[in-house]
Amino acid sequence: MAVATDQNIIAAVAFSSGAIVAYAVAKWRESTLQQLHERRLRTEVELARREGAAAAAEAQAVADAEKAEARLAAEAARRDAAQAAQDRSRAAAEAERIRQESLRLAGLPAEELRRAAIQAMRADLGEEARRLREEVMGRAEDEVGEEARRRLVAAMQRLTPQVAQEASAVTVGIPGDEMKGRLIGREGRNIRTFEQLTGATLLIDETPDAVLVSCFDPVRREIARLALRAVIADGRVSPGLIEACVASARGEVDASVRKLGAAAVRDLGLPPMDPAVEELLGRLNFRLSANQNTLAHSVEVARLCAMLASELGIDPTPAKRAGLLHDLGKAIEAEAEGSHALAGAALLRRLGEDPRVVNAVAAHHREVDPESVYAPLVMVADAASGSRPGARSSSLEGLIRRQRGLEELALGFPGVSEAFALQAGRELRVIVQPQRVDDAAAAELARALRIKVEAALSFPGTVRIVVIRETRYLDEAR
Repeated sequence: MAVATDQNIIAAVAFSSGAIVAYAVAKWRESTLQQLHERRLRTEVELARREGAAAAAEAQAVADAEKAEARLAAEAARRDAAQAAQDRSRAAAEAERIRQESLRLAGLPAEELRRAAIQAMRADLGEEARRLREEVMGRAEDEVGEEARRRLVAAMQRLTPQVAQEASAVTVGIPGDEMKGRLIGREGRNIRTFEQLTGATLLIDETPDAVLVSCFDPVRREIARLALRAVIADGRVSPGLIEACVASARGEVDASVRKLGAAAVRDLGLPPMDPAVEELLGRLNFRLSANQNTLAHSVEVARLCAMLASELGIDPTPAKRAGLLHDLGKAIEAEAEGSHALAGAALLRRLGEDPRVVNAVAAHHREVDPESVYAPLVMVADAASGSRPGARSSSLEGLIRRQRGLEELALGFPGVSEAFALQAGRELRVIVQPQRVDDAAAAELARALRIKVEAALSFPGTVRIVVIRETRYLDEAR
């Protein structure tokens, strides 16, 4: 029993000793780790302090360098300012010397010389000031014009009419020269009867196997052509036959005229018009304006007016009616007083046409003031239809005259070697002789050309003037 107790005591002592040793080891380890952690923290803090000091030293060095550069730049600026002040002083002194010398040489008082210089400068630069004022004040108009051109081009691109040139005189074939004698008749009675009834002239001896029918009135010319074909087809030429054929041809033309007018109205999608109006529209088919068929031109203007009105967001029907009827007065006989625009408008007013359409017809040549937006639409569409390439025979001749006039005008200036009108006369390219015209003179030549073109020529749109001065030095190495 005593032995067991001693063993327990020994075991307890041994356990206590182990626990004490383990605790001591744990405390030592904890103390050692704490010392290592503190030492590492001190090391990191020291490194951070050294890095901060190095960065501060570097920033100080950069600042010192920039201050030195700033001082150098300030000194250079002060030197430049002093030099500039000296230059201005010398220039002012030289200008005063030149002025005094000019006064001495001219013998004029200073105030009078000043007025003369101002007057010369005003005369030289007055045109430039006018152009600058117009350019500044016209910016809004340019924007409006650009929008108008956009809408006009958008409408014209939708319309691709056929270009057709019609002859002003017609020929009728005959079976042989024997028929010429029959047409003339005994002592010329047949040809006299024909010409009296139709108002046309027969030119029999001009071409073989053909008779030329000539008349200024296109309707009468068409009646004469149909009557002559009927007479030739019958062969028994006599005054009675001629009279019957002319009456038949006149009825045929009248019926054709009514059909053409009604067809034009129907093709445009308009309701039927007064029979007198449709007949006059049909007569326009036999009339030409610079070789452009007037009825086809009127239909084209009507379509353009309708498309422009649609682009502007207004009712296209009155615009279409005004475009179709704008040249109606050309088919009215000469007894009606006034121009064709006023005569057509007067007829439409009597027939109860829409006042907007009546005013657009009367105003399309600016003979009366426009009262609605439809009048400017008809003006624009009328000009576009007549001026498009190939519409009228006079367009090419006018273009050639315009380009030739521009080139001849430029060649009249000294030092100009060649001149070319490009882009349908919208650009004038001038080549000068470099030995006679320097750069300053070339700029003055462009200005003088612009003033001369504005004063001497009448043209739509603008002309861009380009003056080219080029000097080439060539050599060859062998």
